[in-house]
Amino acid sequence: MIYARVFIFSFMSVLLVAGPSAQAEDEQLIFAVVSDVPKDRSRVTARISLNDVVSDAKLLASDTILNNLIWKKLEICHAMRIEGAKGPEGVKISSVRIIDAAMLPMSLQTFAGDCLIKKAIEVAPLVD
Repeated sequence: MIYARVFIFSFMSVLLVAGPSAQAEDEQLIFAVVSDVPKDRSRVTARISLNDVVSDAKLLASDTILNNLIWKKLEICHAMRIEGAKGPEGVKISSVRIIDAAMLPMSLQTFAGDCLIKKAIEVAPLVD
């Protein structure tokens, strides 16, 4: 009887540990640069790097991400480190951090630099 309880407890412990890790397997580390002016904060267009392969994608923000003050201040050329899952509609974000463009993979640094230069040229004449 005691062995049965220990076995059941051990089996339940394995299920509890395996459950979240199976969910975490779907999430990947993705780097992104906002490529267009965000109009709809729940679907932001960005250039992403996933496994060092660059592509354009939509960043799909959940309610918790949308309520984040940093996400509300999101602008074109912002660089991000995202944990999320890429699907057919885009990247579903579970966590996001704004980073310096120098922390991006080399595959995205050129795009980020060009984006910042373009932004500076467009905004600089308006400052005078």
